[in-house]
Amino acid sequence: MSQPPQGPFPPNSPQDRPPPPPDAAPPMRSRARPAPAPRQGAARADAVPLMETVRVTAPDLRRRAALEKTRERLFITACFFVVLFVAVIGKLADATIIDPLHPRPPSHQIAAMLNTPTLAAAPPLARRAMITDRNGQILAISLPTVSVYADPRQMMDPNDAARKLKQVLPDLDEAALARRLSDAQRQFVYVARQVTPDQERRILDLGIPGIDFRPTEDRHYPMGRTAAQVLGAVDVDEDGIAGVEKHFNKRLFEDPTPLRLSIDVRVQAVLREELDAAYTEFTAKSACGVVMDIDTGEVLALVSLPDYDANNFATAPANARFDCAASGMYEPGSTFKLQTLSMALQLGVVHVWNEFDAAHPIHVGRFTITDFEGENRWLYLPEVLAYSSNLGAAHIALDVGPERQQAWLRMMGMFKPVPIQLPEADRPIVPPISRWKALTTMTVGFGNGIAVSPLHIVRGTAAVANGGVLVTPTLLAQPPSNGVPEGERVMSEQTSDTMRKLMRLVVTQGTAKGANIPGFYVGGKTGTSQVVGKGGYRQHTNISTFVGVFPMNAPRYVVYFMLNEPHGNKSTGGFSTAGAVSVPGGGRVIARIGPMLGVLPDLTDQATIDQALYMPMQPPRPPGQPITPPDAPIPGDHGFNTAARAAYRRIPGHAPLPPAARPVASHHPARGTAPHRPVPPRAPVHLLPPAQPLPPAARRQTAAYTAQPRDVLAEATQAAPLPARASLGPPPLAPR
Repeated sequence: MSQPPQGPFPPNSPQDRPPPPPDAAPPMRSRARPAPAPRQGAARADAVPLMETVRVTAPDLRRRAALEKTRERLFITACFFVVLFVAVIGKLADATIIDPLHPRPPSHQIAAMLNTPTLAAAPPLARRAMITDRNGQILAISLPTVSVYADPRQMMDPNDAARKLKQVLPDLDEAALARRLSDAQRQFVYVARQVTPDQERRILDLGIPGIDFRPTEDRHYPMGRTAAQVLGAVDVDEDGIAGVEKHFNKRLFEDPTPLRLSIDVRVQAVLREELDAAYTEFTAKSACGVVMDIDTGEVLALVSLPDYDANNFATAPANARFDCAASGMYEPGSTFKLQTLSMALQLGVVHVWNEFDAAHPIHVGRFTITDFEGENRWLYLPEVLAYSSNLGAAHIALDVGPERQQAWLRMMGMFKPVPIQLPEADRPIVPPISRWKALTTMTVGFGNGIAVSPLHIVRGTAAVANGGVLVTPTLLAQPPSNGVPEGERVMSEQTSDTMRKLMRLVVTQGTAKGANIPGFYVGGKTGTSQVVGKGGYRQHTNISTFVGVFPMNAPRYVVYFMLNEPHGNKSTGGFSTAGAVSVPGGGRVIARIGPMLGVLPDLTDQATIDQALYMPMQPPRPPGQPITPPDAPIPGDHGFNTAARAAYRRIPGHAPLPPAARPVASHHPARGTAPHRPVPPRAPVHLLPPAQPLPPAARRQTAAYTAQPRDVLAEATQAAPLPARASLGPPPLAPR
């Protein structure tokens, strides 16, 4: 059998296939992968499959499963870090490029709080409450700020950090700060307190590791010097250290509502302006003034000069921080005669028609009591107060006696600090009870030998004028008064009515004529005392005081005006007495604050009011009444026994006194020997019909002595109208 020809290609290969016919369709291209070429040297049919057995153990399977789980976890972790890095990059881009991170001042928060209609309902900005005046004017507020501190453990280069911080905070002590930052044992070091927003931003830009900020508060006083001694101050930790800030420290922390004081910034500004004008004009050492509501005890204004900016308490001098009204103890001078006469009238020791010897000085040992430019005659009780006679007041006090005088002053609160919300309120300087004999009784009667604060005088004068009720002074705003004082009654309304007439007499005919502002019916008392120095009183160095109440027909407010060591000038004739330097300023204060407080000048009912308040200088004596008050033995009066005083007070013009009881005429360096002269004859006094009642606006009916030697109604109808505000100053002062 013949074999087919052998070629280089295997049988049935594509090369052995015959060519397609001409009309055949083109072959379709197959997308299948061509079969691999067979190995050379063997045909496909001769290929033998190769079999291989692989063994997989259980540990291999577990290992493969663990690897798969690990791959899944790694994938999830990688995705988390990708998201985290994207977020960090986005935040950094926002903080550095889109919206750079700078300290944001809280001015919008403060503005929102201040624009709130009701301060009490506003959300507290800080944890220490605000302080406002009675009308809502902000007096103290805590503003948010930051303090800079450091962690020395994180400091890489303390010296370099201190140097950089010094560039932003120039007040820092670089060397001291570097030493503190180098102490790695400490974890907290204050760098600076209460830095500004600009300083905070610049410190952030320094990028010093270990430097951080702490939110704090800065107590601010927007009104500056207004009521600085009343407000006081706080320390760096916002704790009160003086004034109402100290007294109400706990309340300001616990209650976020504003603390509303009784101070009226309008009245405070007027009082300070007038007081500062007098303080400057008469070159006084210090000055103080008070305005108080006599029914509620609310202190509407309290000024002490020199003063200071309340924002600079730490750097203010000591004499500026000193509150003369609460801490200053001064001899009250003749303003204390209001207490002496009220005491004597209330106890029934004297009457307004009694006469007292003001013609002869009183000699007790090496001491001599005289009058300054006295009348040198016997004086009726109203004249004793109107002319401010020391001799008359000494006789009245001697009639009362030391025990009753001490009891009265103790009841009036003159032996203890004034109960007001000021930690600085001090205790009066009172003579020892064991040495309170006749001489002390007489000197205290006209305001010497005892030292009290101006607030004592204001409180005592209010009790004399408000119907006899001793009110408690307060710095907190009170509800509107119903016209009835709340407190302890210390004298009858009849005694108070009589004293109000006597106080009015001082302004109309006595030593305080400069405060007689038309339409305000001012009453008051002047007081001029000498300053106590080493070895006794200092000559020609005075404390000049005026205390006034208005309007006397329906008293509402008491005004205190005091200059310490003023110097007279050409306008006062060289005098530095109260009538010359203090009364004009007190009158201007009353004229300016009256309309602010709702007290307008009343000239329509002037005739009726003048008649109701009238008190004759020399009241008629009822039949059978003695000229002088009856004498009573006084223990320890150093020889002023009943018989001696009866002879001493013998009416001039009668039989001469025996030599042992005759008073010794003293030689005054300015006036010579005081003569023993008789009382000039008086014209007969005619009694008028009872006074007409006061208008409805008056709160109290005033009645008593209708005897008057002149036609008040005719004089009142000729009263001039109230001048313009610019000319409300008092008339020229007579040299008294």
